[in-house]
Amino acid sequence: MDDTTMQLGLLMEAAQSHQKAAESTLRKLKASTADLATQLRDEVRTVLTEQLQSLTSDSNRAAAALRQVQRAANVRTLVWSVGITTLCSAIPLFLACWLIPSHSEIASLRAKHDELATKIASLEERGGRIDLRHCGNGARLCVRVDRKAPTYGEQSDYLVIRGY
Repeated sequence: MDDTTMQLGLLMEAAQSHQKAAESTLRKLKASTADLATQLRDEVRTVLTEQLQSLTSDSNRAAAALRQVQRAANVRTLVWSVGITTLCSAIPLFLACWLIPSHSEIASLRAKHDELATKIASLEERGGRIDLRHCGNGARLCVRVDRKAPTYGEQSDYLVIRGY
């Protein structure tokens, strides 16, 4: 065997040894990459879980705050509605108490009405329905008479007033 063959054999053996070392390093690198990917997935999952839990707690706090605001708004709406309803009911009641007469005033007005009705009936019986006017250039007092009624008196100078 000559030197070149020997060198070539040694070179091949060194190349094969380097190839085995490279393959071993590649296997280790693949294993490390797989471990790193697993660790990275676990870390991402952990961070994502923490962030989602934080987001959940923030969402729950925001929902609780919104419910509290809603309750406050409902109470405020209820108070305003009751207040406005009370005011709208109180105004007519106040006006009714102020404008409508009391029972004693109504009784007094009824008595006065009955008294006036009696007086009016008495006046009508005594000529209260007579239609009097001022007539002519001299503004003489005239009365409306019933021309269909008979005349009275010795000279038939009395006429019946219309309405009697």
